[in-house]
Amino acid sequence: ESKALLACYGFETARPQVARTADEAVALAQPLLDAGSRVVVKAHARGLVHKRAIGGVFLNLGRAEDVREAFAQIEGLLASDDPDSDEASAFDFLGVTVQPMIRQRGLDLRLSASVDPVFGPVVLFGAGGAFADVMQDRALGLPPLNTTLARRMMEQTRIHAALRDYRPDAALADDPRFRHVIDLDALEALVVRFSQLVAEQPRVREIEVNPLLATPAGFTVLDARVVLHPPDLPDAALPRPAIRPYPRRYVATYQLKDGATVTIRPIRPEDEPEVVAFHEDLDEQSVYLRYAGTVKLSERVAHDRLARKCFIDYDREMALVAEREVEGRERPEIVGIGRLSRIPRTTEREYGMLVKDEFQGQGLGTELLRRLVQVGRDEGAERITADILRTNRGMQRASEKVGFTIVRPEEFDDPMVRAVLELG
Repeated sequence: ESKALLACYGFETARPQVARTADEAVALAQPLLDAGSRVVVKAHARGLVHKRAIGGVFLNLGRAEDVREAFAQIEGLLASDDPDSDEASAFDFLGVTVQPMIRQRGLDLRLSASVDPVFGPVVLFGAGGAFADVMQDRALGLPPLNTTLARRMMEQTRIHAALRDYRPDAALADDPRFRHVIDLDALEALVVRFSQLVAEQPRVREIEVNPLLATPAGFTVLDARVVLHPPDLPDAALPRPAIRPYPRRYVATYQLKDGATVTIRPIRPEDEPEVVAFHEDLDEQSVYLRYAGTVKLSERVAHDRLARKCFIDYDREMALVAEREVEGRERPEIVGIGRLSRIPRTTEREYGMLVKDEFQGQGLGTELLRRLVQVGRDEGAERITADILRTNRGMQRASEKVGFTIVRPEEFDDPMVRAVLELG
């Protein structure tokens, strides 16, 4: 069951099959043996987590007789009625699992998650295998992770250096010809998907993938376990992630006046390079109207600034980007950004918006603002405001279309007006 859950999130598993009798185990193993493969037989018992620790794992079996003997030994170990037998007899024996023997050489990794009383679900990455607890090579992160956070978490471990420079034979460590490349980008994506599983499945109390075999050919789950919260625990009492998951509910498409289609979605930390390109294409007048003054490009695209603007806490603010697919580009082009920020200690939000010059007049600014207002309603805001230059007629018209009132100051020389929308 744990393998089936992981497969839903794109994990390759060893595809174990359950056999309740020795004859069933042989029947499952025979096609693999006939194809020249060897098999693995593991104990299958309710409550049993560490199969290898009690002698419940039999590797590299090449004959039907070996499979039958492994079943008999596991059954004798787990199904004993002798009160003086070892601890293994306390488990509820359900049979064995049969799976192909993975012959590829690689590194054993560990992915797990459990609930911290303060932070809620916490994800662990590190070295796996039989000595994972002894090695203590691990790093922690709060789900849901993005690729940047996953990479930083992996880099905190010693096993990361071995992944980066993997050689199957230590004797060849100094020979560059025998370096086998493990796809770290693919591993990052796998860690991100694991964190999404943890964030999206609050009924999961604990989950452990160990070992996750990492080879130049890919990543395979060799064993896993999942522990659920009690079924009578109300949904409201389930632990929640400390970091709000990516708000997919705000992802949608929009058709511009010229017929082109853009996708409007919440910003992600990995959008930083596209946000830099967005600012590089802006006209100086658009920048002046947005920031009520001149702001140099070097200031707008500084990494420290964009890291804060792209990696946001969705509970405190929401930034929506509009993007379009461009032929020949690996990633979509960002053509507009709208932001709704919480004003501390109030129920008020403030919005700001910027659209590329060639996309102005297409209804995009109005649509971004309309969606920001919906976000404000959903998040319980009672008022949304914005300070706009008097000369920024386009932003004032867009605000009025969405229902804002433009409040003009009595002082004639005041360069700003205020857009106000009461939601409460």
